[in-house]
Amino acid sequence: MTSQASSPAEQAEPAEPAAPAEPPAPQPPAAAARAPREPGAGTGTRGTADPGENGKEVRRLERVIIRFAGDSGDGMQLTGDRFTSETAALGNDLSTLPNFPAEIRAPAGTLPGVSSFQLHFADHDILTPGDAPDVLVAMNPAALKANLGDVPPGGEIIVNTDEFTKRPMAKVGYAGNPLEDGTLDGYRVHPVPLTTLTVEALKDFGLTRKEAERSKNMFALGLLSWMYHRPTESTESYLRRKFAKRPQLAEANVAAFRAGWNFGETTEDFAVSYEVAPATTAFPPGTYRNISGNLALAYGLIAASRQSGLPLFLGSYPITPASDVLHELSRHKNFGVRTFQAEDEIAGIGAALGAAFGGSLAVTTTSGPGVALKSETIGLAVSLELPLLIVDIQRGGPSTGLPTKTEQADLLQAMYGRNGEAPVPIVAPRTPADCFDAALEAARIALTYRTPVFLLSDGYLANGSEPWRVPDLSELPDLRVPFADGPNHTLDDGTEVFWPYKRDPRTLARPWAVPGTPGLEHRIGGIEKQDGSGNISYDPANHELMVRTRQAKVDGVRVPALTVDDPSGQATALVLGWGSTYGPITAAVRRHRAAGGRIAQAHLRHLNPFPANLGEILRRYERVVVPEMNLGQLTTLLRAAYLVDVRAITQVTGLPFKAQDLAHALKETIDA
Repeated sequence: MTSQASSPAEQAEPAEPAAPAEPPAPQPPAAAARAPREPGAGTGTRGTADPGENGKEVRRLERVIIRFAGDSGDGMQLTGDRFTSETAALGNDLSTLPNFPAEIRAPAGTLPGVSSFQLHFADHDILTPGDAPDVLVAMNPAALKANLGDVPPGGEIIVNTDEFTKRPMAKVGYAGNPLEDGTLDGYRVHPVPLTTLTVEALKDFGLTRKEAERSKNMFALGLLSWMYHRPTESTESYLRRKFAKRPQLAEANVAAFRAGWNFGETTEDFAVSYEVAPATTAFPPGTYRNISGNLALAYGLIAASRQSGLPLFLGSYPITPASDVLHELSRHKNFGVRTFQAEDEIAGIGAALGAAFGGSLAVTTTSGPGVALKSETIGLAVSLELPLLIVDIQRGGPSTGLPTKTEQADLLQAMYGRNGEAPVPIVAPRTPADCFDAALEAARIALTYRTPVFLLSDGYLANGSEPWRVPDLSELPDLRVPFADGPNHTLDDGTEVFWPYKRDPRTLARPWAVPGTPGLEHRIGGIEKQDGSGNISYDPANHELMVRTRQAKVDGVRVPALTVDDPSGQATALVLGWGSTYGPITAAVRRHRAAGGRIAQAHLRHLNPFPANLGEILRRYERVVVPEMNLGQLTTLLRAAYLVDVRAITQVTGLPFKAQDLAHALKETIDA
């Protein structure tokens, strides 16, 4: 959550967005498959307009995309979170895209300081936050200028007119007032003095003007909640919980929120409100909640701990956009979770590896720069053959790069970013909710095969959110593995001893011996070990055997076969993706098929090892296209492994693909 403020609506975002406001379920909740439906390309089908209770017109839409935009201190992330929570409670399918500066408080009124939150919600299955907003809420000139280019002609723009004074407009390069000089011709503009109306609504609370102005985001939230018939009870309850120690501030926030609702209800400028029905056919029956990728990942780790019967240990150093996992896990000591915020990345993974040696389900979380620092210890984990989850929430690079923007450029680092031959399995979730299942799968591989495992999420998944079905505990996999409890080898003289590198013939995993178990004392460390006995060995033949055995263990990890979606059965082109590109790719493929194209689609969760049938699938198609948010890293791996002419569609803007742009690029690449 954002920290408590000293005024009713001090909603300045930190360098990463808060976790969703709903309290977590008592047991960690798994992503459910949804009934597919091709969404329309516009802002939704408008049915017969009905008069509302106040005589205003009510129009029914299939889907809407809203973007809140303002300074990073205007509370846009909180506003978006609350509108998302209201939408989830109503039962719409939804997808979100928070987009904010790396600075805790970026320069006010500047283009680099603009923070935005986009929400796409619908009465049917959707896959992305949407390409372009149907409604833009612009809190100042910088927000308008930074986002106007994304709004299609005819889109609605709600602007806070109080901020359109000479200095703020000049700061972003407006020579004149864009509300008056024709810049917004072709849009449906609603000029609203949000600041003035908020201050007026709070005049009886004894606040300074500056304090009252900070609640203008709640006024905007109330207005949009009226405009789209969102429930309000959860937001009012949230505000009272947030400011429980400052009840005056809580009631001031609630008053601003209600004032925004009442303004929409009474003003003549908003003559129409809209309804988007619940997505009753999009989901299987069950209990759902809105969840972000990082929250789902944290729940998945807790679930893996419970299903394995092992205590969960997280050794981590805070880094955007991974810090939310540390924050969330620290709240769950009642599930046996131990979190250690280390002084640096190396200490974090060192502590996690020590916990793995001690018999815990060990995890370290980071982003790309942290992976580079952790690489030596990851190599040590490969040598020790201990289970360890390395969670990399990818962001734009290299170096510090773009801390709050998304990218998929750590794949080759995860594959090869260590000295020597140090193979590590790699798992990648495809949606925010799928982060839960991906965490369970990464834990399964690590525990079964006694190996470190990379889980590659990214900022788009981490901060985005969608509905998630809370699973029944009976649906979760059994992850229990036995510890070694006695000697496992007999010497030639008949002596029974414990050999730490005597392997399971099926998995090639070595035994996991908890320190302190009598008779299981053994040597560990980074120097090469003799096969079986685990003694230090410099023998050339033994080193080759150990290197090839570690590789064979990873190559032998059992992963599900890759499935292909090809409704016609006659496609000659395959679109293959991995990670967070799933939503944009699927949306683009649906558009291509709706236009009469025949195209197959598949999506990889396991990137090392690849599914056993991947090569056969690739050779089945005349053209294989891989969209990814890097310069072609998966494409490079596929070409090397299968000698197939894979074509890449790449993007490194710090933002996810837009479905329309990707559909166009697919058509050009396939038709070339």
